[in-house]
Amino acid sequence: MSNYYCLVAGLPDVAFDGSKSAYTVECFKEEIYPELSAADAACVDLFFLERDNANILKILRHGDDARIEQYGCYSRQELEEIISSAKNGDTPIKGVPSYIYSFVEHYMASEGGANVIWEDVLSSYYYDYATSCANGFVAEWFTFNRNVNNILVAFAARKYKMNVADVVIGEGEVADALRTSGARDFGLTGMLDYFESIQRLNENGRLQERERQLDDIRWKWLEDNSVFNYFTVERLFVFLVKLGIIERWAKLDADKGMQRYNEMIAELKSGMDNMSFEL
Repeated sequence: MSNYYCLVAGLPDVAFDGSKSAYTVECFKEEIYPELSAADAACVDLFFLERDNANILKILRHGDDARIEQYGCYSRQELEEIISSAKNGDTPIKGVPSYIYSFVEHYMASEGGANVIWEDVLSSYYYDYATSCANGFVAEWFTFNRNVNNILVAFAARKYKMNVADVVIGEGEVADALRTSGARDFGLTGMLDYFESIQRLNENGRLQERERQLDDIRWKWLEDNSVFNYFTVERLFVFLVKLGIIERWAKLDADKGMQRYNEMIAELKSGMDNMSFEL
């Protein structure tokens, strides 16, 4: 395992407190990523592959009209070449994760079935791949996220009288319990130390507030489970994920502000249109 004394020592402090970090995910990709060993870069790739997943679906659905907003591990041209290779049954391009080929082949065999939630199918392939990462910490991070997502969708399925087994992805004790248990807590209270936090969060009907609480839980997990990782890739991975959380909320807050601004302008215009003038 490589140690990154200078890189870690130079990391700025980041906090999930509503402030925007001057250091960005793109800065990490340009400045830190090139310094990683091949094995450690493969771990970090799992973060960026989530971006690629969204872009792959856009290209499959919209072809040349797909709007790619940000790159993950691959550029648009590279993704198009990967998709074309998978469609044609060519030899997989070296270094490309196997789950991408498996998903594209599945998508093509089903002809992009309209009744399939392809985001969930791709997530299943992706998490199976990510949770098998050779780095134990990174594998546990993705296992944790899959568990949290599965718990939330299981609660939602129960609420709307859906079959829980149809919405839970992946394998393992947690997934099995969610699919088969009739208990109110799915039998997970004693199995997962974070289950009660997720259960309380699920009861919050305010979507954006709930999302922020969920990221608080993720942030705490990262800190609690990386205490003894000092100058390793795990510390860099934690920093990168935290940057991703901060940037996501900065964008959401900006979008919310713009939405309110547009609403105010519309209200102002409506008021002026309804205003009568007396001479």
